[in-house]
Amino acid sequence: MADPKAENALRDDLATLAQYEERWRAAGEYLSIAEARARHEALAGEVEAPDLWDDQDHARHVTTELGRLGNDLDRYDALGRSIDDCTVLAEFARESLGGDEPDWSSLGELTTELESLGRALDALETESLFRGPYDQNDAIVELHAGAGGTDAQDWTEMLVRMYSRWAERRGFVVEVDEATEGQEAGLLSATFIVKGRYAYGWLSSERGVHRLVRISPFDSQARRQTSFASLDVTPLLEGDASEVEIDEKELRIDTYRSSGAGGQHVNKTDSAIRITHLPTGVVVSCQNERSQHQNRARAMQILEAKLAERARAQRQAEMDALSGTRADNAWGSQIRSYVQAPYQLVKDHRTDVETGNVEAVLDGDLDAFMEAELRRQRTGRS
Repeated sequence: MADPKAENALRDDLATLAQYEERWRAAGEYLSIAEARARHEALAGEVEAPDLWDDQDHARHVTTELGRLGNDLDRYDALGRSIDDCTVLAEFARESLGGDEPDWSSLGELTTELESLGRALDALETESLFRGPYDQNDAIVELHAGAGGTDAQDWTEMLVRMYSRWAERRGFVVEVDEATEGQEAGLLSATFIVKGRYAYGWLSSERGVHRLVRISPFDSQARRQTSFASLDVTPLLEGDASEVEIDEKELRIDTYRSSGAGGQHVNKTDSAIRITHLPTGVVVSCQNERSQHQNRARAMQILEAKLAERARAQRQAEMDALSGTRADNAWGSQIRSYVQAPYQLVKDHRTDVETGNVEAVLDGDLDAFMEAELRRQRTGRS
């Protein structure tokens, strides 16, 4: 190769390609691709059965699993084809750079393809963190204002927006089921469902107390205010997947008028439902649906999920992560601080991940924080 600069650049790209191929093959092992192919083949045969839809719940589970496995296998195989394409590009680059007047365009194309391949492998490896039994489920998210008065209630509403924006970025759907307005501004509490594959897996990393430090817009003297809000998250159970049986005699069901802020949060109706499970004291509410019947059905679904979580935590110590430990919604218990004054900083106290771009985080740029905490949890580090 006549040009030492070209030779060095191609050598670097070849080393990167070899590393990517090794990562791809390793992913095939820890993602159990061979087992996934066998399972996909078995499900494909089951789908062909003429009596599949005699049991509609089972049929939905089969077709859903088949679709997910198909997408996973297609994605993995596409990465393998990209590696093959890059190998061909590398050989072409070697030939085109070998003359006295090397053609750098081929090397540029290889470098661009490798950058794309690297991003795709990063995404694949991140999803490998979601190995829990409920990580693929939709998520029920609850936010509650803590210490800090009106500022804390405003902070709770800011967090609803932050997680909604995060969900939109990932193509997830957000459905607000309950929102209780604060006395002067913001929200005392909110419950919403995030729908999308791995929604619970991602959001389980956000469980805990979130702390905001800023100049209070509600203080006439413009003093700095610290406020808190807590987040809890539960996997939404699918269809007949409920692990608990609920005795209707153990429920207190109240109807009330929605306190939501019109179209901003929920629909104002006279059919909002609050259900209290008397043996445990678990309370759930729903006020977003159009009818009392729909609100009751959704509230029961959330109640089932919350009671199932309690049951799992009681049965298995290793499932404690599903229910988590509720810390005091105040000083000294926060998992993350968002500081807007006297400086700009968001810092996660579990992983030490931080950024000075507070506005980007509040606009939903949360993946770096979530991924770092998921990796910490998976490696068992405290």
